[in-house]
Amino acid sequence: MSPSAPRVLLLCGGRSEEHEVSLASARSVMRAVAGTVDLTPLVIDRAGRALPPAASRRALEAPASPDGGDVSATSDPGPEADDLTATLARLAGPGFDVVLPLLHGPYGEDGTVQGLLRLLGVHFVGSDVLASAVAMDKLMMKAVLAAGGYPQVAYRGLARSRWRADRAGSLGALAELGWPRFVKPANLGSSIGIRRVDDPDELEAAIDEAFTFDRRVIVEQGVDGARELEVAVLGNDAPEVSPVGEIRYGSSFYDYRTKYSDGAAELLIPAPVPARVAERARDLARRSFRDLDVAGLARVDFLYREADGALFLNELNTMPGFTEHSMYPKLWQAARLSYPELIARLLELALEPR
Repeated sequence: MSPSAPRVLLLCGGRSEEHEVSLASARSVMRAVAGTVDLTPLVIDRAGRALPPAASRRALEAPASPDGGDVSATSDPGPEADDLTATLARLAGPGFDVVLPLLHGPYGEDGTVQGLLRLLGVHFVGSDVLASAVAMDKLMMKAVLAAGGYPQVAYRGLARSRWRADRAGSLGALAELGWPRFVKPANLGSSIGIRRVDDPDELEAAIDEAFTFDRRVIVEQGVDGARELEVAVLGNDAPEVSPVGEIRYGSSFYDYRTKYSDGAAELLIPAPVPARVAERARDLARRSFRDLDVAGLARVDFLYREADGALFLNELNTMPGFTEHSMYPKLWQAARLSYPELIARLLELALEPR
C-alpha cells in the first residue's frame, strides 16, 4: 500500500431496513480497494451502536444474512459496542482523511449522519445535509422537482395521523389518481414497503403496510407499459453523466426480491431507446443533480412510456446500491470507469472544497 494512500473510515449497516443492503455494498468496496486504500470499517448495528473494529470486520467477513438478521447478534460486539456519536468524534477527525458513509435509507442517507460529520469537520463522500434530506423524502423531493418543472407522475401524500382519523376522506383525496397505483413509505429505499395495487379493494391494506415503515406515505399513479431507465451522475459542481441503462424483470414491479436475487432482473447498458430519449434522460439527470445541490454521486431513475415517448423523473438516490453488480457502478463500467477507479474518484471528490 502506498504511503500516500488515503485513510478511509467506511460506515455501513445502520438502523434502517436497508441494513443488509449497506453491508453488501461495504463488502464489495472492501474487496475492490484491498491493498490500495487504508480502509477501516465501522459497522453500525441495528440499535445504532458502533461495533468495535474487530467485530466490524467479522460482521463484514461473515456471509450475508439471508433473512436480514441483526448483525449484532452474529458479530458478538459485547460491552465494547459504543455510542455512534462518541465513536465518530473519537475516530473521524485525526485518524482519517475521509469518511465513506455507505449507508442506505433513514439514519444514514437522509442527512442525519451527514450533519454529524459536518459538525465534526471531516470530509465525507456524497451529498451534504440538505440534498441528502430532500432526496430521501419522496414527497419533499417531488415538491422540489415540481417547482423546477420536471416531468413526474401524478401523486398524493398521506399522513398517518389523518389516515387514522379519516380513512374515507384520505381515500377520497386519491380519487383523481388512475390505476394501477404504487403505495410507498415516504422515507425508505430498496423497494421496502412498496406495493403495486391493481384492485381498489387492496388499497387500504397497502397503505396500512406502508405506514408501518413511515409516518408519511406517497401514492403514485402507475404508468401503463412503463420501462425503467437509470442514469448515474458523478461529480460536484461539474457533474458527469453515464450512458442510460434499463432494468427489465418479470415481476409486477421492481421489488426487493427482484433487486437482490441473482438473475431476477436484466440490466441493459446502453438502454435500447431512441437517442433523443437517452439524451433527454441524461440532461434531466444532470440538471436535477445540480438543482437539488447533490454532491459526489447519485442515481437518477426514470419511467419511459414508449407509446408516446413520455419520460418521467421518478426519483434521485444520493447513495445508491454500491456492490460491484449494482446498476450505479455498472453504468460507469460501461463508460470505461472501473469499480476501483470509481471508488477512488469518489474519495477525490470528497476532498474537494465545498
